[in-house]
Amino acid sequence: MAEPWATLGVDLHVEPTGPGLRRGLTDALREAVRTGRLAPGTRLPSSRSLSADLGVARNTVAEAYADLVAEGWLTARQGSGTRVADRTVIPPTDSTTSRPREHPRPAYDLIPGTPDLTSFPRTEWLKAARRALLTAPSQALGYGDPRGSAELRTALAGYLARARGVRADPERIVVCAGFLHGVRLLGEVLRARGATTVAVESYGLDAHWRLLTRRAGLRTVPLPFDELGTDPAGLTTEDAVLLTPAHQFPMGVSLHRDRRTAVVDWARRTGGLVLEDDYDGEFRYDRQSVGALQGLDPDHVVHLGTVSKSLAPGLRLAWMVLPPSLVEEVLRAKGGVDTSGVLDQLTLAEFIASGSYDRHVRASRSRYRRRRDALVSALASRAPDIRVTGIAAGLHAVLRLPPGTERSVLRTAAWHGLAVDGLNPRYRHPDAVVEPLDALVVGYGTPPEHAWSGALDALCSVLSSISFGDNDL
Repeated sequence: MAEPWATLGVDLHVEPTGPGLRRGLTDALREAVRTGRLAPGTRLPSSRSLSADLGVARNTVAEAYADLVAEGWLTARQGSGTRVADRTVIPPTDSTTSRPREHPRPAYDLIPGTPDLTSFPRTEWLKAARRALLTAPSQALGYGDPRGSAELRTALAGYLARARGVRADPERIVVCAGFLHGVRLLGEVLRARGATTVAVESYGLDAHWRLLTRRAGLRTVPLPFDELGTDPAGLTTEDAVLLTPAHQFPMGVSLHRDRRTAVVDWARRTGGLVLEDDYDGEFRYDRQSVGALQGLDPDHVVHLGTVSKSLAPGLRLAWMVLPPSLVEEVLRAKGGVDTSGVLDQLTLAEFIASGSYDRHVRASRSRYRRRRDALVSALASRAPDIRVTGIAAGLHAVLRLPPGTERSVLRTAAWHGLAVDGLNPRYRHPDAVVEPLDALVVGYGTPPEHAWSGALDALCSVLSSISFGDNDL
């Protein structure tokens, strides 16, 4: 028996109620539109698709759609499909309580930081897990090496050398439970060494700055930023610097080759440490990805990577390729124990060794490139004054907005049921001395495949409504 709900390309349940299926479906859809659960402009699935999801006759869905079109709740146009009509959403009132109601969950999610989780290679991962479990020696299921499983470190050393130009030895790789875990460990090591200050990029993730400050007691100092990326000329007496050189987050540029050299020269000259965040280094679309910064000087650069963007953040698997002098100190900070599940480590090792990881990354690269191309093309057609900045890489793009419009655009996006981030204040360091920029940070890799076209359409609807006047982008 079919479940009494369907996922309409968005995270929304439809529960037909009442004496008849047609009336019940009509009432449920009307209520979803009236309360704002289906945002204005949302494209509904075809009657064939929805009838299959609900397990009802196609005519039942078509008639419910027709009823709501006649009532003005929906619109239907040739070539455009059935959509929610533009109208004022009136939230339901509750006279029994004065507590504020929760906002409805957005219909579309373009918040950066997460890949398309529906693309996780479940079948191949399951095959790798089975092979890994069947071939793993019994001792692999013990407490294990605090650096992580030998199988995974060996597989990572080979992959990183081949795909990212990292000079890696399995003995210098430490597996950790996510990128933030690795940064926390490095922060503790730096503090134990007497460090006080870490240079960071003017734009980045606030979670990184808070972790270094609150957990490790280190002061973060933002470096200047321009079209060539972060400027290392601002490095002086800092003890370390945290960078995303392959694809700066969120601004989307690649660190210029002269600045890559300058960062390494600073580290050699001062004994400073470079923390290289290579969070989506595999995803370059217009050319081969630039090699890891660590390849220039493995003794002064820590290479940090993760499968959070290539596979899924829920795996909680990341790694650090450390200079020899740091390995024992990091293991002490880690508590001398392995912190990631051994079965997932063995599975990832098998997944890499079998070639499945390379195949998955290539397929993902093709999918995300199509999405970025579609984003650029749609904006050129429907919002030509909006500029997409940054290199063709990664899972997000920065869209420059007219000065002073970021907040209003975010409010309009929320009204359209679209979740998207603005550049300020989350991604701008509070002490950064840079020209204020109004922009959206769009995570085009986030939506599932079936929701991508709807999310893109909602974004274009929001941006095409901006009044530019005499503003100059």
